[in-house]
Amino acid sequence: MPAHLQLYYITDRNQLKNRTLEGCIAGAITAGVDWVQVREKDLPARRLLALADEALGLSRGQGKTRVILNDRLDVAIAAKAHGVHLGTRSMPAESVRKLAPPEFIVGVSCHSLEEALSAQAAGANYLLIGPIFETPSKLPFGPPLGLAKLREVTSRISIPVFALGGITLDRVAACRENGAAGIAGIRIFQGCDSLVELVKELRREDALRGGP
Repeated sequence: MPAHLQLYYITDRNQLKNRTLEGCIAGAITAGVDWVQVREKDLPARRLLALADEALGLSRGQGKTRVILNDRLDVAIAAKAHGVHLGTRSMPAESVRKLAPPEFIVGVSCHSLEEALSAQAAGANYLLIGPIFETPSKLPFGPPLGLAKLREVTSRISIPVFALGGITLDRVAACRENGAAGIAGIRIFQGCDSLVELVKELRREDALRGGP
């Protein structure tokens, strides 16, 4: 994993107002985000496959962005996506490793150090840990983990850890200082006026700070 700040966009078309999901994905890839996770759990397989094919075509032309599908290993393999992201109710990472190609990326969502250690041992390539800060979508699941928990996880885990939940521009530095390889989110990417300018600003500020 490169030392520069990794930017991980998670899609949610239900939060979009005046833009299409396809347009947001294309904009994120063009802007140079490192990861796009297509997280549209209610879409049928054929629609997901079409989204993945389109995103992968753009990423191949750009040569940087990894396209990950949430949960749907079957669609991810069919599309030849870069990998799959697993939640708490998904297939175990150990099982995915047995079914997927060797180079396939497996990400896992975690909410504690114990879950993080278990996911790493199961062969995960990276983790999303959160929510770090308070965020409306996660309020029913309890209080945010906070930066101290992020530091505890990143100090014990050797694979990249992304901070997730309530991430705003002014919170990125604190996440990096507490060991995060990058930041992940929906609103920070979908809610900005210009993804190109957001990515430039995030990279510029991280470079000035000297990274993690």
